[in-house]
Amino acid sequence: MTNDNDFWLSLARQFASYRQQLGRPFIQGILGAQGTGKTTMCGILCLILKQLGYRTLSLSLDDLYKTYDERLALKQKDPRLIWRGPPGTHDVELGLTVLNQIRECKSPVAVPRFDKSLYAGAGDRMAPEVVENVDIVLFEGWFVGVRPIDPAAFDTAPPPIFTVEDREFAREINNKLNDYLPLWELLDSLIVLHPKDYRLSLEWRQQAERQMIAAGKPGMSEQEVEPFVHYFWRSLHPELFITPLVKSPTFVDLVIEINYDHSFGKVYRPNHIPNDI
Repeated sequence: MTNDNDFWLSLARQFASYRQQLGRPFIQGILGAQGTGKTTMCGILCLILKQLGYRTLSLSLDDLYKTYDERLALKQKDPRLIWRGPPGTHDVELGLTVLNQIRECKSPVAVPRFDKSLYAGAGDRMAPEVVENVDIVLFEGWFVGVRPIDPAAFDTAPPPIFTVEDREFAREINNKLNDYLPLWELLDSLIVLHPKDYRLSLEWRQQAERQMIAAGKPGMSEQEVEPFVHYFWRSLHPELFITPLVKSPTFVDLVIEINYDHSFGKVYRPNHIPNDI
């Protein structure tokens, strides 16, 4: 990520200003594929906002996963749901409850947390975190704010959507996005971390797994990473869902391009002239 402290401070001050204007907690959505730096971004902004005197909550879409038992039942019903992640594997109602409580200035609020290490990496919900008097929520995830598209788009979908079965799966996942729209309606703003090439996510994931293995931790081999990442692309392909979204001033407030080395490229608002940071 960038070392430009002025940028982070400017962004944090903007969030603080929105909070003051709203007169209630401000909810910032952050959309970014694997490896784009969502967690790093939230960590830096939380630290700065704390120094500015604001209570900030970092919430991931991952924290809203259904329980292990619920996802097991889901997989038995639909074996195509090999891994957690796609629309349909989250408890949307739980997310709505939490965000609405925060928006309505209720305190304390029990925030769900998810431990990916449980059940040999399948993950499960852990004890909630109890928070009080939240000013700003940073709500991040790999498809936060993503909306359903015209099902006809899958007739000529890009790889790895190849077969009739792939297209049918993509259409069904696309339809499940409708369940998430009430959650997106609670966002006051949406930032997209947009890789210059969506295929970088595969390289970044491979790098991350290599580092984990080198550190003596369990990790996937490069042969295992590819089908894992392709599974997500078959669910919500970046070219079909993200590329059109970053051009939409209706839903997106800020786009931050991510370079190959994870540094920032252009930072711009949709329909505005991009500027290099």
